[in-house]
Amino acid sequence: MTEANTQNVRMKKIHLSDKARAALISKWVFLGIMIVFTLYPVIYTVLGSFKTNAELTQGGGFFPSVWHFENYYKAFIQADFTKYTLNSVVVSISVTILAVVTTSLAGFAMARKDFAGKKILLALYMSMMFVSLGSVTLYPIYELLRALKINKTIFALVIALTGGQATNVFLVMGFTKGIPKELDEAAIIDGCSIYGVYSRIILPLSKPILAVVALFSFRNAWNDYITSLIMTISIPKLQTLTVAVVQLKYSVNSAAEWHIMLAGASIAIIPILIVYMFSNKQFIAGLTAGAVKG
Repeated sequence: MTEANTQNVRMKKIHLSDKARAALISKWVFLGIMIVFTLYPVIYTVLGSFKTNAELTQGGGFFPSVWHFENYYKAFIQADFTKYTLNSVVVSISVTILAVVTTSLAGFAMARKDFAGKKILLALYMSMMFVSLGSVTLYPIYELLRALKINKTIFALVIALTGGQATNVFLVMGFTKGIPKELDEAAIIDGCSIYGVYSRIILPLSKPILAVVALFSFRNAWNDYITSLIMTISIPKLQTLTVAVVQLKYSVNSAAEWHIMLAGASIAIIPILIVYMFSNKQFIAGLTAGAVKG
């Protein structure tokens, strides 16, 4: 190889290295911008929860001039957030358990069984993934629960929030299809019924995707506002934390208690962060496995 050719090869390598470096810098700049836009509201909420109402409304500094930890005391005691937090915990855990049970059963049936109307049911599930009915369904659901005479119980809110699991059913169905059918056949030969196959084979192997379903369900139930508001509008004692936080806009002082609202919002954020920190690995593993197998 001549000296000129060697020089050309070296220049090409430098050129490619510059391109790779520019691409890497662009990627990190983009990620940095996304992190700022994602974390700024959370950080502002937490810091704002330690300010006074006047400091918030008059546009003070980013950090509190004086840290008012009593805002959390007022939120828990004066605004009775202890009761609302307990309501949110009960509702979210109940929705999570019910969603995991129903989606695992539905996903198993869709993946392993052929029955009349299966294609129609799959088409309906698929349509619910792409068509958001939103608040249109709230009144019919409320009327149905009222007809069943359970609309004044916390169980009604659990049922309302558990519905609409089409995405989770498809995740479980896709994961179940990736489990070899030979395991089912071997279990049936050994004397297992269809319920035994589900409980002893499919359920243990589906733990990663069920962890994803549980996290999605808990998050949606904990953060829900409009459904919880409609279902508890006539029963304030059953309100969840998200509804109670917004209700602080209508305080007895005829002014929004923004500092208490932010303290309540911070309280509402903490459980989701804790759940995600402990289930981060399972969430990513399960979602990846479900996507690949589906």
